[in-house]
Amino acid sequence: MKVIRNKIMELLRGKKQQFTPAERANCSSGQHSLKLTDLCDALLLLETREEAINFMKDICTPQEIAALSERWIVCQMLQIKKISYREIKANTGVSVTTIGRVARFLRDEPYGGYRKILGKLNIKSEK
Repeated sequence: MKVIRNKIMELLRGKKQQFTPAERANCSSGQHSLKLTDLCDALLLLETREEAINFMKDICTPQEIAALSERWIVCQMLQIKKISYREIKANTGVSVTTIGRVARFLRDEPYGGYRKILGKLNIKSEK
């Protein structure tokens, strides 16, 4: 978090014109950008649901919050019960493309973020 904060202070003081392309880069090839790391550090500081809700409302547009919430609902639906993508779409309005992406990340991707949180919440498959 300190690295990004220092860069921001340099920008504000006029000592630095802009972030380098590497600093602007998003997460890719399994390597985390400074921006993603900084954001995650900020998320880890949230202590209550209310703090998390307020932070999400500040940092995300209503559409971004809706998209993230939809993905989380789809993730839980895919985990809890074997249900077709069409059924999920009918129940949630989420596109089949998004459902497929969530399913792929839940099933195949190495990050394991969905699986980790599902495990911590003790959400198990009824399949």
